[in-house]
Amino acid sequence: MVTFQFVPYPDIENLSSAKRINKLLNIVKENKIVLMEGRLKKEEEADLIEITMEEISGKFKGIEISVVYPDKDKGDFLQKLRGTMAGVLLGDREGMTIIGPASMVKKIEKNPNKIELFMRDK
Repeated sequence: MVTFQFVPYPDIENLSSAKRINKLLNIVKENKIVLMEGRLKKEEEADLIEITMEEISGKFKGIEISVVYPDKDKGDFLQKLRGTMAGVLLGDREGMTIIGPASMVKKIEKNPNKIELFMRDK
């Protein structure tokens, strides 16, 4: 069975970087796929990958991560302007992050109209 856990941005926005990373990593270690509103900062993403690499063991095989951003470059001038303003106002809340255990998730592909999550055969 595959379990997804949604993490709304307000649940992590006031956490320190270390606590934010630990919260997400603990969910993934429970063999759940995280659907997080927003995205991590670049340095947080790098720290998450570094910590994950240190914790790889026979039981924990690592993570697969993908960030989906809204396409601000599509549409007319007004739509682009709205997208830019939303980015300024929302900051790290914009987009969606998917994190899953590498033992379950083979890969995550982003296409213009869909996200494909490929699972490993058991």
